[in-house]
Amino acid sequence: MEDEDYPTVDDEDVLAYLEAENDYFDVSMEPYQDLIDSIYKEIEGRQPAELTSLPRKGGDWYYQWRYGEGSQYRQWLRWPASGPDAREGPTDNSQVFLDEPALAEGLEYFRLGSLSVSNVGSKVAYSTDTNGSERYTLVVKDLVTGELLPDEIEETRGGAVWSSDDSSFFYTSLDDTGHPFQVRRHIVGGPVEDDAVVYEETDPGFFVWVTGTNSEEYVIIGGGDHVTSEYRLIDADDPAAEPVLVAPRREGHDYSIDHQGDRFVIMTNDKHQNYRIATAPEGDPTETAWESILDGTDSLYIQYFHVTEDYIAVEERVDGLDQVRIIDRNDDQTHIPFPEEAYTAYIQFDPEFGVNTLRLSYTSMTTPWTDIDYHIDTKELEVRKVQEIPSGYDASQFVTIRELAPARDGVMVPVSIVRHKDTPLDGSAPLYIYAYGAYGSAVSPYFSSARLSMLERGFIFAIAHVRGGDDLGYHWYEAGKLFERTNTFNDFVDVARHLTDKGYGSEGRIAISGASAGGTLMGAVVNQAPDLWGAMVTQVPFVDVLNTMLNADLTLDTAGVA
Repeated sequence: MEDEDYPTVDDEDVLAYLEAENDYFDVSMEPYQDLIDSIYKEIEGRQPAELTSLPRKGGDWYYQWRYGEGSQYRQWLRWPASGPDAREGPTDNSQVFLDEPALAEGLEYFRLGSLSVSNVGSKVAYSTDTNGSERYTLVVKDLVTGELLPDEIEETRGGAVWSSDDSSFFYTSLDDTGHPFQVRRHIVGGPVEDDAVVYEETDPGFFVWVTGTNSEEYVIIGGGDHVTSEYRLIDADDPAAEPVLVAPRREGHDYSIDHQGDRFVIMTNDKHQNYRIATAPEGDPTETAWESILDGTDSLYIQYFHVTEDYIAVEERVDGLDQVRIIDRNDDQTHIPFPEEAYTAYIQFDPEFGVNTLRLSYTSMTTPWTDIDYHIDTKELEVRKVQEIPSGYDASQFVTIRELAPARDGVMVPVSIVRHKDTPLDGSAPLYIYAYGAYGSAVSPYFSSARLSMLERGFIFAIAHVRGGDDLGYHWYEAGKLFERTNTFNDFVDVARHLTDKGYGSEGRIAISGASAGGTLMGAVVNQAPDLWGAMVTQVPFVDVLNTMLNADLTLDTAGVA
């Protein structure tokens, strides 16, 4: 039931109220302007003037992006992969093949949606949003001549997946609400209005996307909501072929698929909510042919897999701790060793299918973000890049610990904590707690250079791994959704009370923060236990739940209700 008299965001009284609130905030913060300026300079001093990615090999080229000094946008470079030094960085033959600063010049808003270099390497399809609507325009650039081709496709999700010969690509189209519902195929140089509809989704609760296998031999058309998925395959050598359905959708069945030589690799929750890894012959990817090579358990949560020519790399979580497992073509398995007890580690996507090097991201509450190459054949971990902090950072000055806080129903909730080593644990320190707790998205312990300004001033920072995320497995997500949603809120309050009991903070001196669905959490706990909190920071908080969910014009709502 919708209240027709409920004011809208463009109501004059509402806008006037928001402006008055902003004015009140500005006046309230005036006495702290010197502190604000000081903290800003500290954070700025921890950011490098220029930022570049590690080179990635794709075909006959290495690719890299870089932020120039003071720029908010990236330049994208490539250079030939030949030569002994090509792996390390740009050579004399490097070229800027996409210049975001030039594309953004003169625009009030600019965002690059995606960038996809064709398989042969002769073209790049990229998408841009110039008004913040998240409705992207897709264009094609000839990388040989440097010229833009006349192909221009509006109202897309942004991504493109190329056929093997670079003659065509697949993309997703949006409906009137911005919901991706179609996959189309565009022939380069042909009229956009002639683009074939390869697949159209009729369920408004399903989103549609298109991607490719890491082998570049198949195009994958995917569809799904928060709990169910379905995939179709097209041979990239025969882009006009009809899509082949892998496994028909059924409520609650979530799976994904990739290709490895003579077989497909599938991750599925058909037998356990924490998933399993299975394989199927290339000639028969359907569900009846799936054979397990790794089974999830109550304590082993399989999250993601990445395929190379000879190996499968699996991201998994055991009792809340990230692990990466390597499975070879004989299905023999090993784990990658990491040096700390509590950390975050995950696989970076690498387009080079035939190389047995796996690029990882690694961090902890006290370890800056680190890019690591794991050489699978030799089991060597090679540190390639560590987050640069120009003003300096001494990890030995900080302490991180993992606590288990008892919730009111007896469940133990993990908490990741970091503080300066000299900060006392007698309740006198200000405490800052962050959480999300929704959609099965975990908040892993991570390093933040901006956070150092808080820690150096005596704050203790904590991440509450409340139910609703998948921090401890899929059951952790299910225990914080639908009729169990209040567990998320109760967990957060109980974590705060546990931390005060342990001397990490005290009632009334706790700052709390959450964004989006985490903002829903903030709205709930500030009403449940107002005595605990001294400050609350919410970012795009989802707090007007009923009116938002009843608005069918919003992109996410149909799928959210479904």
